[in-house]
Amino acid sequence: MKTIIPPIKSQGIKTKLVPWIMDIAPKVGGRWIEPFFGTGVVAFNARYKQAILNDTNPHIINFYKGVQTGKITVPLMKQYLQTEGKLLSEAENNGYEHYLKVRARFNSGEFSSYDFIFLSRAGFNGMMRFGSKGNWNIPFCKKPDRFAQAYITKIVNQLAAVSQIIQPEPDWVFHNSSFSEIIPLATENDIVYCDPPYYGRHVDYYNGWTEKDEELLFKLLSETKAKFILSTWHHSDWRENNMISKYWAKFNILTKDHFYHNGGNVENRKSVVEALVCNFDISKYHTHNHSVKEKSEVTQLGVQWMNETIAKSVGQESGPSRCKQETAATTV
Repeated sequence: MKTIIPPIKSQGIKTKLVPWIMDIAPKVGGRWIEPFFGTGVVAFNARYKQAILNDTNPHIINFYKGVQTGKITVPLMKQYLQTEGKLLSEAENNGYEHYLKVRARFNSGEFSSYDFIFLSRAGFNGMMRFGSKGNWNIPFCKKPDRFAQAYITKIVNQLAAVSQIIQPEPDWVFHNSSFSEIIPLATENDIVYCDPPYYGRHVDYYNGWTEKDEELLFKLLSETKAKFILSTWHHSDWRENNMISKYWAKFNILTKDHFYHNGGNVENRKSVVEALVCNFDISKYHTHNHSVKEKSEVTQLGVQWMNETIAKSVGQESGPSRCKQETAATTV
């Protein structure tokens, strides 16, 4: 199935990892729960009829609640991007003046979800970063023709796709809260997918992430009766994620090579080994670079031994005996 890509763009988006995550995730009869919703790419591809979706970034939640209620629509988004895109292409300083105007308008307290998409798509290197006061502080991507017609069509098509997936309340409930208030809502029939900020990585999020946060997340996931999957990083060319050995090693872990193209820091554009931490059986998968295990070596050796034994037995039979078998086979 083709991966649904959301209209919000951000570094660290899990688009290329979605098939891996979805293949690992067991299907449950309850709800899909995400305490760290982010762009929404995983939830949209999980396609559960019931979901609890949370993020501390109010602009993400407000945007998707706007889509859910019909406040944000494909025709309105298309019209907005065409208008703002034209102003951007005609603005002074190679478009930068209009980008600054939209950013100032957003940061003044308007917090328009349409402006949020504009900034998300016209910001430098696909980054999403906010200052301590909640203000957008990413510079311009320096592309005055950013919102060409083909790019607008791409964005509105993405919006149309997620509009078809997002269920109305109370089936899909959006929260702007702490993860500590969301995970305890899970029951044994639910599945919790966590994609928190990566501890020790130079990535900017709406909120910071400390070891204390990691420890609390570990405690809550250790206590939950639901199945869970945690996305994190395992190691890079430079160092290991010591949170793995300190907290997550008690659970089942799968890893996969991955390359991040986005990020202001050069280190974040290198290959990183991603990890999925799970509290359910994953024995049918190879632990690295995901594939389903073939028959175990023990089984293969057993079959080989049996075949060799049969071959030797047939080879030791006398001539008359073998003739009788062949005659009987011919008669049948």
